[in-house]
Amino acid sequence: MTPFLVAGLIIFFILTQVIKILNEYERGVIFRLGRLIPNKGPGIIFIIPFIDRLLKISLRLVTLDVPPQDVITKDNVSIKVNAVVYYRVMEANSAVVEVENYAYATSQLAQTTLRSVCGQAELDELLAEREKISVHLQEILDKDTDPWGIKVSKVEIKHIDLPPEMQRAMAKQAEAERERRAKVIHADGEHQASARLADAASVLSKDPTALQLRYLQTLSEIATEKNSTMLFPIPIDLFKPFLKKGEKE
Repeated sequence: MTPFLVAGLIIFFILTQVIKILNEYERGVIFRLGRLIPNKGPGIIFIIPFIDRLLKISLRLVTLDVPPQDVITKDNVSIKVNAVVYYRVMEANSAVVEVENYAYATSQLAQTTLRSVCGQAELDELLAEREKISVHLQEILDKDTDPWGIKVSKVEIKHIDLPPEMQRAMAKQAEAERERRAKVIHADGEHQASARLADAASVLSKDPTALQLRYLQTLSEIATEKNSTMLFPIPIDLFKPFLKKGEKE
């Protein structure tokens, strides 16, 4: 191996240790002899070999899947709840200096906060006001992670797993609620129909001729729909208006 080749390899090695390239979404946290200096990037940066220690921190949005957590609600129902947290590093230096492992710390904080918040609510509230609880979770996490230079932008509850006996109880409750609504609708229909019939009876009672015409119309409808022969008594009062009319003529 020639001296020029050795010298070239040494220079190349030094350059790789001195020159670093950071992507647009990365920032470089640099410790110089153990002391933090202002972060650098993106693009080409220069560091001092064996003196500077470089840590690359991504500023992209991170999707954190919170595993299912065992929760006992305020009304003593045992459930499993999982969620997803969206966060990003806003201050790279704080994310390195203030906490040992910001990703692990955020994950653990999200799990404990999820158990705490869901444990303070009743089951019906968790099922009906999931968006409200998600916003509350986001506010708590964002406040707690702010000293770490982390911004929690959104939290969504993905799934609430109920025990089998609770699912059966809720199914029975839903069925009973549907039956109740059906009975109420049926009762309202009967009430409206009876009110209409009362109005019709009031109108017919004021005009005997209308009552007679209605009676004849009913007979005509029955005769049209039925093929058998039917006999109906016809009150003599039906013919009085016609008899009176004939006497006048």
